[in-house]
Amino acid sequence: MAMYDAADLKKGLKVEIDGQPYVITDFEFCKPGKGTALYRCKLKSMINGSTMDRTYRPVDKVGIPNLEERDMYYSYHDGQNYVFSDAETYEEISINEEALGKRTYFLIEEALCQGLFFNGKLIDITLPTFIEKVVAETEPGVRGDTASSNVMKPAKTDNGYDVMVPLFINVGDTIRIDTRTGEYAERVSKG
Repeated sequence: MAMYDAADLKKGLKVEIDGQPYVITDFEFCKPGKGTALYRCKLKSMINGSTMDRTYRPVDKVGIPNLEERDMYYSYHDGQNYVFSDAETYEEISINEEALGKRTYFLIEEALCQGLFFNGKLIDITLPTFIEKVVAETEPGVRGDTASSNVMKPAKTDNGYDVMVPLFINVGDTIRIDTRTGEYAERVSKG
């Protein structure tokens, strides 16, 4: 198995610990007055999102995970699973609802996504940065509200996703949502 030296560690690096892929979310190099330098890392599991702290000495080695990214198209929803097809081989691969979380609201049929595989198993999906959805429910805007207003109100999209939108957004409007944050980005068109 390929290994990193402790000196290679840095924020954002993906490593393998106890057979699981992790990403380093915080990194600190410590050199006490006497003794060995230490590398303190905060790590986040790429599979279940759990976090942990680890400290390494300069002689320590850390595994390099077997990660691969592939283009995938979202195909359909099947019970607790969401099925994607490989852009090259058309092989259907599913990932469960728990792994996707609220991103299930942002899936659009035939949308090109990035699949992240660990040891050949699909563990994560990166969606297109922006998607467009129609507002199905929201309180009517008050006369005189302007596009520059930064006061927000709750709205629900046509697939049931709850999002905060500016006061000038009305039922039937098409809005753009940032899939990284789940927040309103802009109005695309009026209803």
